[in-house]
Amino acid sequence: MKVVLTTTYGKITLQLDSERAPKTTENFLSYVQEGFYDGTIFHRVIGNFMIQGGGFTAQMEQKPTQAAIENEAANGLSNEIGTIAMARTSDPHSATAQFFINVADNHFLDQARSPDGWGYAVFGKVVEGMETVEKIKEVPTGRSGFHQDVPQDPVLIESAQIIED
Repeated sequence: MKVVLTTTYGKITLQLDSERAPKTTENFLSYVQEGFYDGTIFHRVIGNFMIQGGGFTAQMEQKPTQAAIENEAANGLSNEIGTIAMARTSDPHSATAQFFINVADNHFLDQARSPDGWGYAVFGKVVEGMETVEKIKEVPTGRSGFHQDVPQDPVLIESAQIIED
């Protein structure tokens, strides 16, 4: 299954791994199908780490989500450059809609190396549009209220669409 994120910086095509991360993939696809991601932003950009999105509007208002899902970080997939994983709080089973795309090899986020023993669940990878991810990771950032690393000009996800393989 593939999803295309159309952003103000270009398109990002994601290949999802429903075999190794079935619950996470199903959760992400449900948000895509309901149009949840349309009009959200990449609200946290750390150029040597990751770009995070899927939870806030351009006005930095957090959108209400579905229930949190079970952490599937023990699926053998690694937080490598170009992979997509679920964002969460310190509660390992708190992922809802927010996701991040790794722009570095972040193996310390894998279950085997994670200090909390849980890690962050990878559920796919960028198969086209890594140049868009590279552009986004370079945007100037600053503070917005309590949030750090927020792009100074919003990086909008205009739409998220499922495409055929």
